[in-house]
Amino acid sequence: MRILNYVSLFASIILPLFNIPLIIRIVKRKSADDISLVWVFGVWICILLMSPGALTSKDATFYWFGWMNLIFFTGVVFVTVKYHHKFKNQK
Repeated sequence: MRILNYVSLFASIILPLFNIPLIIRIVKRKSADDISLVWVFGVWICILLMSPGALTSKDATFYWFGWMNLIFFTGVVFVTVKYHHKFKNQK
């Protein structure tokens, strides 16, 4: 069972890193028009609401997933808003 805990912990840290290619793709294309702002903000709000539970959890897997997901998905939100032309045109 201990090995499964290590595998879970490893996955909880690695999974949010898959946001990096998305961030890089948006920046390279200088466009995030193919990404729904409703989806981005919906996921981000859920992450923000889950964060207090994750960041105060004694379970290392949930704790580290909470931190990593909060950091990297916040990056996705930032670059999506920055490069979303529909969002810029609404101002």
